Amino acid sequence: MVEDKFSYVATFEEVKENDFNLNIPRYVDTFEEEPEVDLQAVQERIEAIEAELGAVQEEMDRYLKELGVK
Repeated sequence: MVEDKFSYVATFEEVKENDFNLNIPRYVDTFEEEPEVDLQAVQERIEAIEAELGAVQEEMDRYLKELGVK
């Protein structure tokens, strides 16, 4: 039984053509295409995180000033 990306039944001739090299990648294609990254969504998420970080840093500064540490 042959299962794509997992197994392959090579003929003797194929194995001979490959100099009897039995490395799996010579016979089984395991490549899987990576999903496309939505760069616009990633950029928006980065900007949202940076805005949140700025707000937290401002809040920390207020607390430190109240405590007389800064």
